[in-house]
Formats: sequence, C-alpha cells, structure tokens
Amino acid sequence: MNPILFTRGVPPQESIPIEKLSICAREVISEHGVDVLQYAPSPGYLPLREYLSERKELTAERVLLGQGSLQILDMLIHCLLQPGDVVAVEQPTYDRVLTLMRRADLCIFPIDLRPDGLDLDQLETALVGGLKLRLMYVIADFQNPSGALMPLNQRQRLVSLSQQYRFQIVEDAPYRTLRYNGEDLPSIFDLSPATVIQLSSFSKLISPGLRVGYAVLPENLHSILSKYAEDTYINPSYLNQAIVLRFIQKGWFEGHITFLKDLYSHRLQMMLNALQSHLDRICAWTKPEGGFFVGLWLGNGRTLAEVWERSEAAGIRLTDGRGFFERGGESFIRLPFCALDEQDIHQGIQRLAALLDS
Repeated sequence: MNPILFTRGVPPQESIPIEKLSICAREVISEHGVDVLQYAPSPGYLPLREYLSERKELTAERVLLGQGSLQILDMLIHCLLQPGDVVAVEQPTYDRVLTLMRRADLCIFPIDLRPDGLDLDQLETALVGGLKLRLMYVIADFQNPSGALMPLNQRQRLVSLSQQYRFQIVEDAPYRTLRYNGEDLPSIFDLSPATVIQLSSFSKLISPGLRVGYAVLPENLHSILSKYAEDTYINPSYLNQAIVLRFIQKGWFEGHITFLKDLYSHRLQMMLNALQSHLDRICAWTKPEGGFFVGLWLGNGRTLAEVWERSEAAGIRLTDGRGFFERGGESFIRLPFCALDEQDIHQGIQRLAALLDS
C-alpha cells in the first residue's frame, strides 16, 4: 500500500504551466540573452522589481529579489540581529523559520495561536514587563502550518504594538493571493507600508523551482541587504526572474491564478468534508479560506507520538507537528491538501481516523 503523503506543502504537477514557461524562457533568452545571463546588480531584475513596486505604489528601490523569500529572511536575520536578540513568532509557525532563528542563536518568544487568532495579550504583557523584542515574524494570511487567518483588529493592534515598543514586523505573504472564499483583508504591510517588511514569492503561484522570491523593504534597509546579497551570491537568477515577468506580461498570470483557485478550493472542501465525516468529536481543525494547509489538533489527550510509528503501516506519512513549535506541539498535525487529489484526501483522512481509533 503506497502511503498518502501529508508531509510537504508542494504544488501538484498539474499546477505548473510547463509549456507556457518554456515559451517564456525561449523568448527572454532570445530577446535579452546577455542581460539575463550575465552578472548583474544584486537587487534583482529591474523590470520585475518595477512591476512589483507599481502594484504597491512604491519605488523599485524598495524591492529586493532573491532565490525564494526564505533566503531573504535569512539575510534579514543576519543584517538586523545579533545572537541573543529576542524574536517573536506565532506558535505554531513555519518550521524552517525556526531553523534559521536557532541557527542565528536568537532567543525565540512564541505567541500562541488560538481559535480566535493570535494571543496578543500574551505579547503585550511580556512587552509591558520589559521584553526587549527586536523582530516579529508573522504569516497573517492562511498561515503555514495551521491555515489560520489573522483578523483585521489583530493586524491593527500588532502594528500599534510594534510602533509603541519599536520592534520590526516581518510579514510573510506567500499564500495571500490564494484566497478561495471570503473577502480580502488589508495586509499588515498595507497598514504600515513605511515600516513593515513584507516577504512573498512566486513559488506557490507559478513554480517553486524557479526560486523567485522578493521583499518590500523600508528605504533604510534596501542598500544594506543589497550589499549583503552581493557579498553572498553576487546576484540572483535574472533568467528566472525574467521568465516570471514574461509570464505576467503575456497575460497568463491572472488566468493561471483562477485555475489554481478552482483546483485548490475544491481540494480544500474535500479535506474539510472528510475531516467532518471521519474525525468529528475526535479532533479539532482550522477551516481556512485559502492557502495550502489545514491545522489539526488531536483530541482526548492523544499525541502524535502514539500514532507516529504506526502511520506508515497504516498507509499515511505525517510530518512531526512538534517541528512547528518552539515548545509543545505534541498533538498537532499539519495537513497539506493542494497536491492530493480527491481520492487521496478521502482515503488519507479515513486511514488517519482508523489509526486514531486503534
């Protein structure tokens, strides 16, 4: 029995527009060969930076392109922080972010995600008590790993706290475009564009293998990160960035996003239906309006350790939920749904329910 993979949040093969990207690659090499294949300035392909900045009504000098947004976050950590500095994260949060922070020897302050959102009372109490917070990393829209959406009042309150206590907000927004129902909320960046750093990428929207990510930075940080990037890798892939821009310029991007939303929204609903059918009264879970993930909490005192060793034999493969927590997480499971078809989703949840019952 082949295991059903509830592990990485990868886009499915059918989501990658291979033929159209092939056309874009041929065109940009033919028309701009040396410009996209030679060494170049470290902030990235200027026409794509201009496209991104125009959408936010900013100058291109505030946009930095990189090999995925995670790499830019790593540079931010090294440029802004010192070992021992305090950084805050949602708990749970993206596991690779915790890895970067631990690697930089930072002091991580986790803030609990609750059913009604982030526990900002917990944060404010610590700040009033003297916590010297330098930076907070947050995924406000369809969070990885839980799928949670931060309410507008919490976004506003977080910005207010950052201004009062002088800490930097880094908002990661790779899933923001992938909203399947409900109404858009202003991003945290929208609430304070002069101070908030926003990260995002085209990994979930066009292709993860192109590794095109970006940051919108306060003016005083752009030159610092550009110099760090130049000293680290000289410049990112202009070819890949030019391919992304050509895909957009040819008018294919909006139609592709519509295709992704139709595909993923159906799979999300199938996941929620399966959870309701098989795990009602046994577990609790988020009900996302977009993104790639549903967060599941085991009930009745169960822990992932009880099912971990038997999950492969039961025909499913799970990610250790503790990896998304600075502390705790023993009852948490991240359930990616975008790369699974309807049959795999139904069978996977059915197998998980049988495993928990046993």
